[in-house]
Amino acid sequence: MDHFNEMDMTLLKRLSEADGIGGMEREVSRIVTSYGEKYSDEIQYDHLGSVILKRSGEQKGPKIMLSSHMDEVGFMVRSITEEGYVNLLPVGGWWGHVMPAQEMTITTSKGKKIIGVVGSRAPHGLPEEIKEKVMKPLDLYLDLGCPSKKVVEDLGVQIGDMITPNVQFREMNDTDYLMGKAWDDRCCVGVGLEVLKQLSRGTHESTVYFAATTQEEVGIRGARTAVHTIKPDVAIALDVTTATDTPFDRAGMNLGEGVVLSILDSLTIGNSGLVEMMEEIVKDLNLDVRYDFMTVGGTDACNIHKMLDGVISMTISIPTRYMHSPRLMIHKKDYIQTIQLVTEFCRRLDWMKVDQLKAAVGIIQE
Repeated sequence: MDHFNEMDMTLLKRLSEADGIGGMEREVSRIVTSYGEKYSDEIQYDHLGSVILKRSGEQKGPKIMLSSHMDEVGFMVRSITEEGYVNLLPVGGWWGHVMPAQEMTITTSKGKKIIGVVGSRAPHGLPEEIKEKVMKPLDLYLDLGCPSKKVVEDLGVQIGDMITPNVQFREMNDTDYLMGKAWDDRCCVGVGLEVLKQLSRGTHESTVYFAATTQEEVGIRGARTAVHTIKPDVAIALDVTTATDTPFDRAGMNLGEGVVLSILDSLTIGNSGLVEMMEEIVKDLNLDVRYDFMTVGGTDACNIHKMLDGVISMTISIPTRYMHSPRLMIHKKDYIQTIQLVTEFCRRLDWMKVDQLKAAVGIIQE
């Protein structure tokens, strides 16, 4: 993938615009299976809804688990007032500042899409203490433009229905920048699918499993059960990290500067041998590289590396602006270089390299 125009933009658009909070990822998983089936030998689901695509290698090589979570941060219908307003229950982490006056979509149990707007207040005459106060997500509501609770219920809205931002994917004014909702972590779901497609164009010894996992934003749950289904020898979590190249931040993690290797986050320390192997591939492919030390939060690797008798793991990240908001921004270069890196890793891994990765943490081979 040497050129940006080799990206499947339709796939990214579909993934971004699909609605799927924790526990309700069905729309996303159907995209994963429909796109990935031609590049997979087998597709299976675990009982939390994670979908696992298997691509067999040429020999009985090691098992690689690639993991990207399908769920986005969103809301559920908490209650409906007599006046027809919908109260919100956050599902995942939200900051009140990014919510007022945003359009949201309610997806009913029958799949109907209903648009509303998060309520806001006019600034006229508000006391300073109110203007400067961040509203709590639980205090906000969705206005469907309905006069009563009965009208809302007649639309099919029920307690527990999913609510997600109503945002269209778009290429920005410099078309290397992509804006959309749910890049956390749908851009990495795209990476996993593109890796399977790239692997279909050659041979590899390892058996590659791409796990599109559920419920990461509410406790990193789907990756835990997917591990038991796969029983991998090595795992790579694919997730986003926070870009720090806006006027709000000090420069450091910029969009468009290549792959990001996560050395550690608050929940996982990457296998040092695995990091070194990725560095070698980066050099061989002439990719650009940065390093991430995320001291708050974690990825699917958090639970993967602690399962079974321990799994050799690390995280590879894509930087995004405006994480956990209705609109996020990523860069095509970061996306493509991540696909190149992970694809080459899957082609190179064999049992000898697995032994080297074990030795990196002091395991003596018998």
